[in-house]
Order: sequence, then C-alpha cells, then structure tokens
Amino acid sequence: MKAITEWISDQASDIWSTLTSVTISDILDVLVVALMLYYLYKFIRARRAGKLALGILIYIFVLVLSGIFNMHALRFILTNVYQIGLITVVVVFQPELRSALEMLGGESLRSIKSIGEQRDATEIAVMIRKVTEAVTDMADMKTGALIVIERTTKLGDQIITGTVIDAEVSTHLIKNIFFNKAPLHDGALIIRGTRLYAAGCLLPLSMNTDIIKDLGTRHRAAIGLSENSDAIVIVVSEETGIISTAFEGRLTRNHTSSTLITELESRLIDEHSNGGKRGIRKLRIAAGHNKKNSRSATRR
Repeated sequence: MKAITEWISDQASDIWSTLTSVTISDILDVLVVALMLYYLYKFIRARRAGKLALGILIYIFVLVLSGIFNMHALRFILTNVYQIGLITVVVVFQPELRSALEMLGGESLRSIKSIGEQRDATEIAVMIRKVTEAVTDMADMKTGALIVIERTTKLGDQIITGTVIDAEVSTHLIKNIFFNKAPLHDGALIIRGTRLYAAGCLLPLSMNTDIIKDLGTRHRAAIGLSENSDAIVIVVSEETGIISTAFEGRLTRNHTSSTLITELESRLIDEHSNGGKRGIRKLRIAAGHNKKNSRSATRR
C-alpha cells in the first residue's frame, strides 16, 4: 500500500512540475499544431485525399503491430514501401496538395488584401443580380452555361485558354455568350472582380469517382475547378435547366433565383463589414421600389 501511495505521489509531483514549467511559447505551439490539424481535416474531409489519409492510418497501424509482434518479414516490406511511398503520394495527389497550398495562401492573405483592395459591396451585389437574372433566363430556355466567379485564387491558367473580353457585366451579354450558335458558348465565362473578363475558357475536369454518372462535362468541369481553387462556379444544365453551384469540390443543385443570390452574396460579400450590409440593404430597397413602380404601372 505504501508503494502505491509513493507511486501516486511521484506521478502527481511529475505532473505538477510539468504544468508549472509550461510557458507561453508551449501554449502557442500546441494551438498552432491543433489549428493545422483542424484545417487539414477540413480540407481532406470532402476530397479523395480523405481515403488516402485513412489508408495511411491503416498502414501505420499495421507497421506498429508488425514491430510489437516481431513480424520481421512484414515489417521489412512495410519499411521499404514507406521509403518510396511519400514520393508516390506527392506525385499521385499533386492536384490536392497544390489546392491545399493555394487555399492556405488565400486564407492567410485575405484579411491583408481587404485592407488595401476593398470593392464596393453595392457593385458586387449589382453584379450578382445581373448574373442571376441571366442564369434564370437561360435555365428557363434550357440554355447550357458555365460561369466562374474568381475569388482570391487567380485563374490565369484558365483565362489564357479563352478569349479576353473585359466587359461590364450585362444580362444580355451573358445570354449572348452562351447562345448555342455563338462561337464562345462551349467554354466557361470567367468573371474577375465585377467584370466579364474572359469567355470560351477550358476548365480541368474532376477525377472524383463519386460524382453521379448523370452529370455531364459542364458539371465535372465546375467541380474540377472548385477542387483546385476557391472560385464559385455556376452551371446551367442544357438537358434539364437545373441551376447548380460548385464550391470547394461540392455541388449544390436545384437553385432558385433567391437561393442563388443568397449563396453568391455569402461567398462574395463580407457580411461582417458595415459597408457590405449597407450596400446590400440599399440595393434591396431600390429593388423593392422598382417592383412597386412596376406594379403601379400595371394597374394603370
């Protein structure tokens, strides 16, 4: 009994000495590591890299077991596979690693860029409504469309595959671009800032095998670009007229005009800034006045 008491006392003493020796740098160290692990989990959760992470965990578990139970042949094989495994992972999952680094850079610099480069929230809200109006019109006519709205990740690699137009956002111009006899209707339209920047652009197709087979090339291209950038992509199905959005590798379908506006505003306008809220509020008030005026004109 005395030995157990002494052991407990020694353990308590060791724990206390460890706690008292903790410094601020140790706490920051733990917080940074926890934050990195959280963002790593958030990134791989909805991508095929999640299956890779599970496979690596199983591999490490088997490697540890082979050492505990002295399985020399199995341990020899797993150890040699490990030496070339890291290179294989980098080669096979290069798109995911590139996407992770681009997203890390975008998140880190977003607050800094917003200090020196703040767009007028009202202009963005006007752009959103013009795009939504064009998209809903094309959905009604079952005109296929693929529209990319660039955010912090620059899409120069995709822009050079198309034709730079650099025009003001216009509902009629968007619909003309995707008219089925127009020369640029097959590619994607890229919006940079609040301007129609390039049309007829080629996008990378997603290699995700979990995508349902009913989706065509436009939807796979939308998901593929959203997997490798922070852009939000709007798709109009030529067969069904269904409006979809792709963001961070996820496809959201069956949008209406109001749900599309809500999602675009949440992605493109900083709701926490007073300027953003005021800009949206002014635009909604103006839209309400226009509706009232149109109803009055109809009555007369």
